[in-house]
Amino acid sequence: MKKLFVLLLVAIVTLGLVACESPTTGTPSKSGGLITVGFAQCKADESDWRKANTNSVQQALSKENGFDLILADSNNDAAKQVSDVQGFIDQEVDYIIIAAVNVDGWDTVLKNAKDAGIPVILMDRTINASDELYECWLGSDFYGEGVKATEWMKKRFSGGTPANIVHLQGQLGASAQVGRTEALEDAITANGWTLLAQQTGDWSTDTAKEIMSSWIQQFGSDITCVYAENDNMADGAIQALEEAGMKAGGDDGVAIISFDANRAYLQMTLEGKINCNVECNPLHGPKVAEIIKTMESGGKPSKTETVEESAFFYDTITQEIIDARQY
Repeated sequence: MKKLFVLLLVAIVTLGLVACESPTTGTPSKSGGLITVGFAQCKADESDWRKANTNSVQQALSKENGFDLILADSNNDAAKQVSDVQGFIDQEVDYIIIAAVNVDGWDTVLKNAKDAGIPVILMDRTINASDELYECWLGSDFYGEGVKATEWMKKRFSGGTPANIVHLQGQLGASAQVGRTEALEDAITANGWTLLAQQTGDWSTDTAKEIMSSWIQQFGSDITCVYAENDNMADGAIQALEEAGMKAGGDDGVAIISFDANRAYLQMTLEGKINCNVECNPLHGPKVAEIIKTMESGGKPSKTETVEESAFFYDTITQEIIDARQY
């Protein structure tokens, strides 16, 4: 009887220890079962495109969808963004998303994330770092976007009209700026076009308008093409041209090249003010959520994931196309 009692006691203690042991699999995330994601955004409201991009991530990675999203807006400060990412590491989030301010300066903090076992997803902008330091890059082919624009320019300037280009760049060092600039510079070299001026407008309508006004004073009617690396800067250039009494777009005005293809600027494309508008799809949120859930289930995403994009032209776009757009 005494021996039976001892055996029962041992069994009870053993079961109690097992019950108190932390599970080794299926551990809930640190936010009450939600997947905690730190999102280091370059500048949440820098442009209409960026606003749509930020909103897309916030909607897809909502609490209703099983996520706890922590947004850190770096306000285009590269040092702050690196510090924000280190802060996510210190908070022990489950995943980190980065839309990088600049392409350089990431090695140390990404190694810290890797050492901490936190997967990093790069979104929209590429960086100069080993691909062993992040799980996946999701975004656009920025050089390819530029090629789409320059292919249209070849047709425009094939009939004897000189291609005298002023170039409004995005924030210098951002991968979108780098890719679109490289595509234009390659096309200028290949086709013998003239680059009258080149300056960053920092994605801003007001800054671009000010720069364009100074170029109009300097070059006047010699300008035959504006290559603006986003919709907001194209808008600023158009305002400056119209205030100077010059025609923007159409068959016989200053050719306007733009990127992003947000709804309001596609309307300007339909009106003929923008000749060529190359889409840069901002709706990355659903794809990011899909990538994270793939990793949560033990899968591995492709190292490079791209979003589908098109180009729109003033002489072929329709109102039906614009009305069907999500952004």
